[in-house]
Amino acid sequence: MVNRFLKYFYIFAVYLLLYVPLLVIIIFSFNNSETSETWNGFSIRWYEQLLADKSLISSALRSLFLAAAAATCSTVIGTIIAIALHRYRFIGQKVVYGSLSVIMLSPEIIQGISLLVIFVVLGVPLGFSTLLLSHTVFCFPFVTITILARLRGVSRDLAEAAVDLGASDLDTVRFILIPLILPAVFAGWLMSFTLSIDDVMISFFVSGKNYEILPLKIYSMVRTGIQPDVNALCAAMFFITCFAVIISYRLVRSKR
Repeated sequence: MVNRFLKYFYIFAVYLLLYVPLLVIIIFSFNNSETSETWNGFSIRWYEQLLADKSLISSALRSLFLAAAAATCSTVIGTIIAIALHRYRFIGQKVVYGSLSVIMLSPEIIQGISLLVIFVVLGVPLGFSTLLLSHTVFCFPFVTITILARLRGVSRDLAEAAVDLGASDLDTVRFILIPLILPAVFAGWLMSFTLSIDDVMISFFVSGKNYEILPLKIYSMVRTGIQPDVNALCAAMFFITCFAVIISYRLVRSKR
């Protein structure tokens, strides 16, 4: 009885520490006060102010376009790598697996500095192109791992039967594997989209001065203190992220 109580208390404490700060931001995003320190009644004025801020809307549109482009590139690359790792055996396969893990587990600040050094050495101007390349490198391992998990649940007999019936490797991938892993592909796209639109650390190093995206805009806004409109913006991003994560989770668990 005591052990069960301690277990549930520990789980409750962990979730409390994780979600109470988010709940506070959401609540104070509806605060009518000019500061985030006191509650002065319910209001949606800060959401209306967000919609009227043209620079903020512009940064949000840039972030959405960048996240969609990076998610698409990551999904294409990750899907190809996942199918290759699942269907074929080649020299260096374990190295590829290890490289994926290294990218996923490496601190973002190290990735950001490393990518910045590469772009500076190659003379690539910082902007949308460097952001797209960096976010793609950061996101595609997550797509690969997600699709590989789905492929492990697909029977190899289906692909072998297609080959026995005269299908080529390309036809087998197009008409057998792709339809079966399509929910995982879409889930990987949503995961990449979420990671890209929320990224601050890597974007800080490779964005340049002429292409400001929403996470960096938020960072510049909170450097002078947390304002109520920042709370509203963070709450809106939280709801968008939650929506994408829920859809991704349901697709990964889908049996069809």
